[in-house]
Amino acid sequence: MTLNKYEKIAKKFFVEDLQAATLPSTTLSNILNTLELRDGVVSSRALGYLKRRELLALYAYVTQECSLVEYFSSAELEQKNRRLVVEQKALKEQLRQAKLKEESAIRQQAAIERQRAYDNDPKNIARANQLKLRNKYNLSCFIEKHHFPRLMKILQSLDNGHRLPESEIVWLNVDGKEYFTNALKVRFHHNEANFYATEFGNKKDPWLAVNASSHYRKSEQSQTADLMLDTIKVSGLKNIKLKSAIYTTHGGVKRDLHKSKEAIALGEKAHKLTVKDFRPCTLLGAVNMEIGNYDIGQEWYAKAIKNGFSEKSMDYELKSIFMRAKQSDKESLRNHLLKIDPDRYSWARKKR
Repeated sequence: MTLNKYEKIAKKFFVEDLQAATLPSTTLSNILNTLELRDGVVSSRALGYLKRRELLALYAYVTQECSLVEYFSSAELEQKNRRLVVEQKALKEQLRQAKLKEESAIRQQAAIERQRAYDNDPKNIARANQLKLRNKYNLSCFIEKHHFPRLMKILQSLDNGHRLPESEIVWLNVDGKEYFTNALKVRFHHNEANFYATEFGNKKDPWLAVNASSHYRKSEQSQTADLMLDTIKVSGLKNIKLKSAIYTTHGGVKRDLHKSKEAIALGEKAHKLTVKDFRPCTLLGAVNMEIGNYDIGQEWYAKAIKNGFSEKSMDYELKSIFMRAKQSDKESLRNHLLKIDPDRYSWARKKR
């Protein structure tokens, strides 16, 4: 028997609204099939099923308490009542879901209002701004309670492009040095560079350009320093120390930009002007060490020390050069340093 026939019989007996009536091999479809074929007796178990399902009209017909015509009348009424119950349940569920949706919307709106109130609270705004500044300048570390107000004031000032008073610079380098992160140093030097560059533009004093260049280098803006220094006609200057300072700082800029030949040429010009100044010597020492001219670099560092540069500062520069070197260059520099003094330059050894 096909499924369509099951549905046809179910409709005939007004029970097509019940899924069990339209599926094969269910108790209800078996009962209907027996009634349709008139070839069997409905078992007592099946009668119990009809009672439990409250199919009273069908039960009365099976037990011959009513005729088929009477059954059709009663069964149709039963079906209408079942459908009405289903509709009422569906409506009730629909209303329940609508209520849940409304309650959810109310909760969401309340949460939005709470968040808006939280976000608009001046105290929370201040905390959010402080957290933003701390993240920006890599200050996730613990900040001492008595240092917090001062440090936040410094962060806000620097972030707004202002210069710091001398007292605050001293504090950052002494008591607050643990908070003077690289990111904060870059911002500090950026502001200083802008100040001196503006002053140079207004007053045309080359010493201001030297100061600006120093800060530009420390704020990772060597390209900007290079463009600024190119505007100065050094040959027209009479002050020997000034000319040497410009050549030296410009050489440092060229070193940052990996223009070693230009850096060496400027360093040598500076040294010829001020042979007793260690600064051109350290520049030439650093550039030569970076390009692999280790012996020449050491000679320049030796001259720098003779002119007042400290061995401690030289070792610090060498370590910095070593740490920044490419892996291929690092190996040869390591061998050179360990050959000179394996104890002094033990930091260059390979870590196990």
